[in-house]
Amino acid sequence: MRPPSTILPLLIWTFSTTVTADTNQTSYIEELQERAADKVLWRNQEWMNLGHYRASGLVQKGFTSSVDDAHFFYAPDGKTSPQHELNATLAAFFTTQTTGNEHALCRFPARFNWLAKHLKIDTGRLPAVNCSDYAKWRRLIHAESVTMVFPTYQLNSPSSMFGHTLLRLDPADDENWSDWLSYAVNFGANITDGDNSMSYAWKGLTGGYPGQFIVTPYFKKIQEYNQIEKRDIWEYKLNLQPAEVETMVTHLWELKEINFDYYFFTENCSYRLLELLEVARPGVELTDEFVLTAIPVDTVRAVERTGFVEGAFFRPSQQTIVKQMIEELPEDDYARLEKLLDQPIDEHNPDFQSIPAARQKLLLETTYKLLRLRQNRKVRDPLVAKKSYRLLAMLNRYPPGEAQEITAPVRPESGHHSKRVTFGALERRGKAWTELGFRMSYHSLEDNESGYLRGAQINIANIVLRRKNSSGTVVVQQADFADIFSLTPRSRFFKPISWRIRGGLERVYSDDQDRPVAHISGGGGYSWPLLDDGAVYTLLTGRLEANSTFGTWIEPALGAAIGSLYHGKIGTGRAEFHAERFAGGEYRLKFSFIQNLVLSRDNALRLKFKREWHDDRDFNEVGLSYNHFF
Repeated sequence: MRPPSTILPLLIWTFSTTVTADTNQTSYIEELQERAADKVLWRNQEWMNLGHYRASGLVQKGFTSSVDDAHFFYAPDGKTSPQHELNATLAAFFTTQTTGNEHALCRFPARFNWLAKHLKIDTGRLPAVNCSDYAKWRRLIHAESVTMVFPTYQLNSPSSMFGHTLLRLDPADDENWSDWLSYAVNFGANITDGDNSMSYAWKGLTGGYPGQFIVTPYFKKIQEYNQIEKRDIWEYKLNLQPAEVETMVTHLWELKEINFDYYFFTENCSYRLLELLEVARPGVELTDEFVLTAIPVDTVRAVERTGFVEGAFFRPSQQTIVKQMIEELPEDDYARLEKLLDQPIDEHNPDFQSIPAARQKLLLETTYKLLRLRQNRKVRDPLVAKKSYRLLAMLNRYPPGEAQEITAPVRPESGHHSKRVTFGALERRGKAWTELGFRMSYHSLEDNESGYLRGAQINIANIVLRRKNSSGTVVVQQADFADIFSLTPRSRFFKPISWRIRGGLERVYSDDQDRPVAHISGGGGYSWPLLDDGAVYTLLTGRLEANSTFGTWIEPALGAAIGSLYHGKIGTGRAEFHAERFAGGEYRLKFSFIQNLVLSRDNALRLKFKREWHDDRDFNEVGLSYNHFF
């Protein structure tokens, strides 16, 4: 044991040394904070990007971070004060009160790298910390390049009907590396278990979900989009330099399990990925234009317009591959394909042996892939598994051939822009009107189809105003919250359902005048291909309408519609006859014809004719409008 006479001097020396060290550390932190203040670093765009700050307030200008998580900030008012957050972050780098993976040096490597560069921080003064979690994560993420990924539209899912964007982190070029082994960066809503589609839509619109970044193996995303959801994927190679990629990756670590605000139309998956690209390449403004909406395909256009994209690759879905393989088969083989699908496989069948070997192989490959596609999302069927194994065994007997070439469609970002303004003139019931319309997003069946999914209509927030020329009276003719139409033709091997749903306000003829009503309408049925570029369809329809002339405040109606859609060189035309009868006895018959005339990618003329039959009157409506997309 140390003699008692030596203990007190040792304690005094230890205490004085600690106080001196703490004082020196505090002085150095204050020095760094003063340097930052002199340079006004907190106003630097790179710091704003790292904190996801945006200007806020109309009268008294301020800043607010879109991060909705106290764990992301060190200053009590860090969400609204980038200056206080910078000073608090500097202090946190030197603290010894926190150790290990929770230390600021471990949690915020991108912040530290940026501040160290601008303030020339003496790293010898920093505490020694072991960032084991970060080190383990970086061993998994070998990123030197980035690819933007755009899974295309899926109308049967509210979260996917506009498409989606994510990023893929790729290592240096290596011929032995597969994209499937890379990691994907995805931002999405943290959905509550048990929420249905209606609940998801409402919470997504009102900010009811938090959003988070997730880094996951890319092969899982290929399986999810290409195979399960049957969606084509476009991959856009970005020209980010390794240093820019490093900044993005270190910042991604800072966002691990951090909650953001999430809104379906604005601060969504695509918007957040643009923020990541702004972090990687400071000075590029990608998010400023997306105030009302951030439609995924529009954000792809923004990334391309600002010079990020250096190439594009099309990854077709399993359904796209199978459909093209069926189209390559002679029609004589369709009956053989059906037999192979439904009956035990007999390779010695004389009919099968009578066709050339190349056709035999294509027929077997098509059968195998169509079987697997039909089995998708189903419980494993032992008979299908046995038949699939048998098909693979037979295919192995044929010599290997060249990989199948899939015809890539027009790139989605080359299509017309999402917002639309309409100017028109028309005559209805013998009276002349002028018309002004605005649609927030994003594609109608009659619009220029180039770059869009054929037969898919998604109109959100569409409003039409009409002015009566004789009196100057202005009325709201139409105000749709949503108008979605999925028109997918059936074939011998695919049997999809076509459907439509629409809801909002509109003026309809009832009891001798046009009246404003609220409604929700919809229907389901079938469509079939017509020649090479058209389709015919029939739907059973229903409608709930609130109309002041009804005996009750709201009445249901049942009806049916039959129509045709044709895509020609000059544009798209659609004709439809619709009949419906309400519970109170009122009936409505309508025939409409619309012909879109494409002038350029974002400009079109539209001719419209409508004939209506009612209990007390029949009349026409004829109009011409100019549509501009932006």
